[in-house]
Amino acid sequence: MVLSFTAYSQSDSTKTFTLSGSIDTYVHSSFGTRNLYPLDNDGNPSATYAPSTSFADLKGFSLGMVNLIASYQGEKAGFTADVVFGPRGRAAVFGTASGQAIINQMFAYYKLSDAVTLNLGQFNTFVGYEVISPAINFHYSTSYLFSWGPFNHTGLRADFAFGDGGVAKLAIMNPTDVVEFNPVNTYTLGAQIGKTSDAGGIWLNLLYGDQDGTLDDKVDALGTISNGTLFQVDLTTGWNLSETFYLGANTSYQTVGEGERVTVDGVVDRGNDASSFFGVALYPKLTLSETFALGLRAEYFSISKGHLGIIGLDTDGNGSVMEFTLSGNYKAGGFTFIPEVRIDKTSEDSFFKDGEAELKDMMATVNLAAVYKF
Repeated sequence: MVLSFTAYSQSDSTKTFTLSGSIDTYVHSSFGTRNLYPLDNDGNPSATYAPSTSFADLKGFSLGMVNLIASYQGEKAGFTADVVFGPRGRAAVFGTASGQAIINQMFAYYKLSDAVTLNLGQFNTFVGYEVISPAINFHYSTSYLFSWGPFNHTGLRADFAFGDGGVAKLAIMNPTDVVEFNPVNTYTLGAQIGKTSDAGGIWLNLLYGDQDGTLDDKVDALGTISNGTLFQVDLTTGWNLSETFYLGANTSYQTVGEGERVTVDGVVDRGNDASSFFGVALYPKLTLSETFALGLRAEYFSISKGHLGIIGLDTDGNGSVMEFTLSGNYKAGGFTFIPEVRIDKTSEDSFFKDGEAELKDMMATVNLAAVYKF
């Protein structure tokens, strides 16, 4: 159910205010297996009962978030105000200077024409297959591709509609997930081009920019380091291949340059290789009835040169993980019940079992989630 209020101006143009959202809650178990990664600043294991992916990572009976979305649609202009409360919301909006972490999206838009819309403010990323809202994802847990790509952007974005399903975006933004203001004075460029139809769509997404600022040896202390420029290319697609079978796919490559360091000789290159991740995920889904569907996520995710410390890596900083997530969706009106079984298998040991000294390379988890969308 969406609450909608419509008003008419003297020129008989329609203006609509809507209030929608969702709540989610779940129970989670990893059968006593814990995750070593990521390590804390002292090199100690995280010891969480979940893989190194976002959300659905709290032991036992747990809460997700309350999501409230207010939107106003006018003839030429409007806004979206999307707020989140709860553990899932705090994990999604982690780049806040104020620490409030409740604004998921807040942007205003203006239509220059039927084909061009300008958006200014904070908005969820257009990169990738999965999203923050559990009411939109089929699986309750999330992929490595989603968890370690961007979540949110703050900036100016132009949306283009070319007709016949052709779409595009161009954006200039703060560094990814730096949402309230820009403390580092560097910016990220974003772009998308896509083609959609009644059967599905395909989108090519790009990000490019320095994420943590540039160094100045007159200001920054000796030994201060900065990462290099980030580049990410992402392809997302999904198609209804029949009335009951759907297939989605996502592949993404992200790389960060070697970066710089402040030395007695000034700012110099750090001398290390560029690091990266690469991943690919398939999302087949079978609709068995009007109320029940079964879906699989099969994902491969690899890390090179220590790009992320989220799984066990070899001495060169390389490692990979494969995860398989089987989920059911039972729907009744706005309610969705999601039973889910997941297995994560890493190339290097990344897990340990309570009471056992031997490290493991596999973790099995179970989630039972309830999501209500209104």
